[in-house]
Amino acid sequence: MAKKYVYYFGDGKAEGTSNMKELLGGKGAGLAEMTNLGISVPPGFTITTEACVEYYKLGKKYPPGMWETALASLKRVERSMGMGFGDPERPLLVSVRSGARASMPGMMDTVLNVGLTLKTVEGLAAKTKNERFAQDSYRRFITMFGSIVMGVPREHFEAILNHKKEEMGVKHETQLDARALRDLVERFKSLVKEETGKGFPDDPNEQLKLAIDAVFSSWNGARAITYRRLNGIPDHWGTAINVVAMVFGNMGDTSGTGVAFTRDPNTGERKFFGECLMNAQGEDVVAGIRTPLPVTELGRTVPPAYKELEHTYKRLEKHYRDMLDLEFTIQEGKLYMLQTRVGKRTGISAVRIAVEMVKEGLITKREAVQRVGPDQLAQYLYPIFDTQAEAGSTPLGKGLPAGPGAAAGKIALTPDRAVEMKAAGQRVVLVRDETSPDDIHGMNAATGFVTARGGMTSHAAVVARQMGKVCVAGCEAVEVIDNQSVRIGSKVFREGDYLSVNGSTGNVYDGDIPVMESEIIQVVQGKLDAKKSQKYQLFSTILSWADSVRTMKVRANADVPDQAKIARGFGAEGIGLCRTEHMFFAEDRISIMQKMILARTKEDREKYLEQLLPLQKQDFIGLYREMEGFPVTIRLLDPPLHEFLPKREELMVEIAQLELTGKDGAKLEEQRRLLARVEELHEFNPMLGLRGCRLGITMPEITRMQARAIIEAACELAKEGKKIVPEIMIPLVGMVAEMKSQKDLIREVAQETMKRFNVKLSYLVGTMIELPRAAVTAERIAEEAEFFSFGTNDLTQTTFGFSRDDAAKFIDYYRTVKIMDADPFATLDREGVGSLMKTAISGGRKSRPGIKLGICGEHGGDPSSVEFCHQLGLDYVSCSPFRVAIARLAAAQAAIAEGDAKATVKKAIPARAKAVTVVKAARRTKSTKPAKAVKKAVKATKASRRSSSTTRKKR
Repeated sequence: MAKKYVYYFGDGKAEGTSNMKELLGGKGAGLAEMTNLGISVPPGFTITTEACVEYYKLGKKYPPGMWETALASLKRVERSMGMGFGDPERPLLVSVRSGARASMPGMMDTVLNVGLTLKTVEGLAAKTKNERFAQDSYRRFITMFGSIVMGVPREHFEAILNHKKEEMGVKHETQLDARALRDLVERFKSLVKEETGKGFPDDPNEQLKLAIDAVFSSWNGARAITYRRLNGIPDHWGTAINVVAMVFGNMGDTSGTGVAFTRDPNTGERKFFGECLMNAQGEDVVAGIRTPLPVTELGRTVPPAYKELEHTYKRLEKHYRDMLDLEFTIQEGKLYMLQTRVGKRTGISAVRIAVEMVKEGLITKREAVQRVGPDQLAQYLYPIFDTQAEAGSTPLGKGLPAGPGAAAGKIALTPDRAVEMKAAGQRVVLVRDETSPDDIHGMNAATGFVTARGGMTSHAAVVARQMGKVCVAGCEAVEVIDNQSVRIGSKVFREGDYLSVNGSTGNVYDGDIPVMESEIIQVVQGKLDAKKSQKYQLFSTILSWADSVRTMKVRANADVPDQAKIARGFGAEGIGLCRTEHMFFAEDRISIMQKMILARTKEDREKYLEQLLPLQKQDFIGLYREMEGFPVTIRLLDPPLHEFLPKREELMVEIAQLELTGKDGAKLEEQRRLLARVEELHEFNPMLGLRGCRLGITMPEITRMQARAIIEAACELAKEGKKIVPEIMIPLVGMVAEMKSQKDLIREVAQETMKRFNVKLSYLVGTMIELPRAAVTAERIAEEAEFFSFGTNDLTQTTFGFSRDDAAKFIDYYRTVKIMDADPFATLDREGVGSLMKTAISGGRKSRPGIKLGICGEHGGDPSSVEFCHQLGLDYVSCSPFRVAIARLAAAQAAIAEGDAKATVKKAIPARAKAVTVVKAARRTKSTKPAKAVKKAVKATKASRRSSSTTRKKR
């Protein structure tokens, strides 16, 4: 059978369903589902994502049968509407809209009013008795088709339109009459001819084919590629295309178009939320060309349509059991639904909606945990403006609060400048009349953005919610003068001046207002009563539900007691990495550390180490107190010694200055000795030099001092009756002999110390797996090591041969040209680094079945990496204190995904077993009739594979 590339919907029945999102895209699946529910949807058909994939494989040619099936489906639309495509008397017009399986707002192309020609525009005017409407639709079509399909810059059409408005003395295009619009159409056609050398196409079928080509091509447009890269959407998915009978919101005062959400996408409040424009079409609301009205205004202008819209949104939310994003058009008082999909929302909104839907009985706690993206929780930690500082500032203007949080930075007036300024290390606030999909790179670079036009469903607002950026939209006080200056209120700003933006209130301020911690962090730090913060109550509720399902522990990387306290406040179940070297950089220790490094004999080094011992011990006591009852993993000194000394170049400059003045001979001599030691310790590649366990082996007195401080601190607190669980981690082990050498020394010190304190402690000695050799020889190393903690920062460096500090120069380029899908320092490389981890886990468990396994690299706070760690069967992940909540949620979602996958497989097993029995019976009786059980088994098997595939793709 030929593959089906086109799915029809109309007249209350659709060939697709909401479960076919991968094939029909989000928009197509939504249109099909609404049609099957009996909701008023214009008829149409969806060309599948598979057709797009084949289109590219075949060198931008349609797969066999697709075009013919599309034309046959178009005939069905004609019959349903009682119109004809290209019919001069009863013309059918269609929209051609993209629809990927993952929402990509505004990143691909749409063409409306396809089918308008010299003849059909006159027929449309006669049929509707509204020439103004017909000419308005035609000029819109020429603008969209001319820019999207034929490549004429849209601003050229806008310039002609603006000139016409000035000529007619009107402010909005809605004030242009039919004659003026007819003149515009002629001017637009002349522009197309002048720019392309071709006449505007007057054949409806040619228009349809070219529009489909353009939408398929937009899948690989620059803005779509950038958006996919930023949001982790695979390039091979392709987009579906929806060809739908046009309904018109620009037919007068009882017609309009709108975008709405079944709940507030910014706060999560349970109220119908959206915007509309009367006498407008399709893209006008999202484009932000005119500032729209609240959707509730429809109750005043077209009451019956609004009542039906209210009934429809409530029905759809109950059906989908989620907050939905809706698009609709009202044509002369009649409502038509054009889209339903799960709505984009801020992290603040996502948590509130999930928690409240559980209370409303719409979803379970398990589903609520799955509804919140782990990175969305980070928005709860976004800074807010210092209350007193903001109170002392007068707003320059106020817009719509479209993206939560507070942002302050230097003004950029173009997306390219925003990227340049960000690359220079500056905080950037992007200011635009309105944003468009072409601005996506600049929006990504900015900490926040402000637009002069547009509403809560404008492009800027939608992208802000998607990216978690601060946004104020539709601020009428903003007037962009040119690419160098902008007027906000009564003041003119130049690019590079500071601006402060409150995305929660909509206020825009002059200057760089300082920020303070979010409510959540204030609660964690004890500055705010948890009972007085609704945000904290919601935040802690969703995390408590996550904790009830996750199986993997979450620890924190913390070096000082203050960090440990914050980590515990976020729910950390121990410290997975304490970097002891950070303790030596404190002002009261660095000079002692430098003297120890300068010492030439072991005895001299021990003298200075003895001074450091009590200082380091106090740090450990502080950590133990904060983590009482939870394990604390302490890594011995890891970096090369030169890192504690001044830089060579700085010393040379200082010495030269001292030589010139000739005043301080003692200081000069001291600096010369220091320079000599720096020269002596210099390494061409210090990352692979004398550091980690190599330092402890060549200078055992350092290991001895640190082990003594760790055990003494534990013994002192144990004598107070406190439960202390120290885990001593030896860094950079590559050979079992290195592990044994350091472990034997630590054991010796521990025994001496416990005997001296008359205390018996349980403690572990393990290692960080951060070298490929350690991973492949893990079976041997585990004979000595009692735990493995994967140091994936260095393991990634040594596996790829990439410098973590320098690789950023080319990794972004690698991602752009599709050599790499992700930055391996941000998201674990499962194929390479992950393979080494699997080898180490297998080897470790072979030698030591109960070995404790964890990860302490930066990947421990990345949701995708956390999921992978769960799949590997690690006991815990460890991350920054401020990523602990994210890791807790990600670990819960990984556990749920694993459980769902197992349940699907388990469900499919009986059907498969029954199929085998039936097949064997059929063979014995030589039956050729297909068995129902076999069909059922095949169906179950496919469903199982689809489920597993979907789970993998989501990951």
